Amino acid sequence: MSHGFKQDMPPAGGYETIRYKRNLPLRGPSGAIIFGGVAAVCAFGFWRLGAANAEKRELKREKAWSRIHLVPLILAEQDRDAYRRTQAALAREKEIMSDYPGWEVGKSSYNSSRYTPNTIVVL
Repeated sequence: MSHGFKQDMPPAGGYETIRYKRNLPLRGPSGAIIFGGVAAVCAFGFWRLGAANAEKRELKREKAWSRIHLVPLILAEQDRDAYRRTQAALAREKEIMSDYPGWEVGKSSYNSSRYTPNTIVVL
């Protein structure tokens, strides 16, 4: 008894397996490699920062010591300048007050024996 139809059957050996997984190409380095690269760049930056800070500290120390060693020279120069200015002021006073008899050049007009040096600030 034949019904007049033929049932479809799979081909001999079966059908191909169905690919259901995504087949995407690798897109760049992995997260671990990126993290390692960032860590390496940060470590290098901190190393450079430390070296720069050490150099700045050394330059600051050198500048301070050079100033310390120059203090006697600067004080001597200030003393010479103060002496020169004092002598010039006395010469001017002598010239200006030459018409007044009894005027003593360089004598203080105050009745005190306290010595106060002139403060000269050159800006």
